[in-house]
Amino acid sequence: MDQFSPHNDLEEKLLAVHSGKLESAAFMNELLLAQLFMPVQDDGSNIQGFQKSNKARPLTIADEDGVEVLILFTSPERAKEFLQHYPDYQGGLLTEFSWVLDRVGSNIGIAINPAHDVGIDFEPAMVEQLIHMNAARTTTSPGQ
Repeated sequence: MDQFSPHNDLEEKLLAVHSGKLESAAFMNELLLAQLFMPVQDDGSNIQGFQKSNKARPLTIADEDGVEVLILFTSPERAKEFLQHYPDYQGGLLTEFSWVLDRVGSNIGIAINPAHDVGIDFEPAMVEQLIHMNAARTTTSPGQ
């Protein structure tokens, strides 16, 4: 595993949760507002890094129980080593976690920073709870 040195505010908070300096509930509220990197597969283009279609597919893998897991990272730099094993997913997009939750289907897990010491995995039931938290947050927040 790697030596984790935070690259951004979200990574500092994730490290604080892992070290017990920040409560999980406070981190979850921050996570809903955070921007994450989502690796995507596209049809490709002659211009490197240019998305050719509007049908980019996010990276999902099946866990040991066969549950589909969406792969996300706290920064593009965190994805580089992991994505060496998935050569079709060399691009991606930065997006708010709340946007992901608005679009993720049911019965899917989420892994943030897989293969890193400092990451977090959400089982499908927890993803459902996060979806409800996000929906409640957006319906009670003015201007969103």
